[in-house]
Amino acid sequence: MRLSKYILKLFGWKVVGDVPVEKKMIVVVAPHTSNWDFVLGRLFLFSIGLTPKLLIKKELFFFPLGWLLTKWGGIPVTRNKKNVIIDTMVAEFAKASNMVLIITPEGTRKRVTEWKSGFYHIASSANVPVVPSYFDYKKKIIGIGMPFFVSNSVTADINRIKEFVKHATPKHPHLFAIN
Repeated sequence: MRLSKYILKLFGWKVVGDVPVEKKMIVVVAPHTSNWDFVLGRLFLFSIGLTPKLLIKKELFFFPLGWLLTKWGGIPVTRNKKNVIIDTMVAEFAKASNMVLIITPEGTRKRVTEWKSGFYHIASSANVPVVPSYFDYKKKIIGIGMPFFVSNSVTADINRIKEFVKHATPKHPHLFAIN
């Protein structure tokens, strides 16, 4: 924990917002344009003593990286099987007493015009709050928003998160678009 805090401080990163105290939650991180997002996220989560679950494309689960990703909470995702991962995560939340799931709604580091709604469906079915968050590389800020339970509108909830993250400068700005 201390080492992670020290590394973040050494590189000038600070946290803005309160770390949620919920035992179960989905942390939605955007923009996601770089592998450095994972590194910063892990440092931050280690610094506060959390080992979350992370949805990561299955192609990255090769030796030895796959072993490390699994140890750090990585869950391999076959991206063309959306309902399977939603049902799996809802079941995981149901049997866990504590669980933090990290999701990037873009679903990739590449530029996309539409966000994926899996986080919404998992949060709705598992009845867990969503916590919006971002990495602002220009200001070196890890931003954490207030937890909220999803409404009956995917569009409204995605727009709520987009509003929270719209001022964040990603590592690669040309790869991020908020529509």
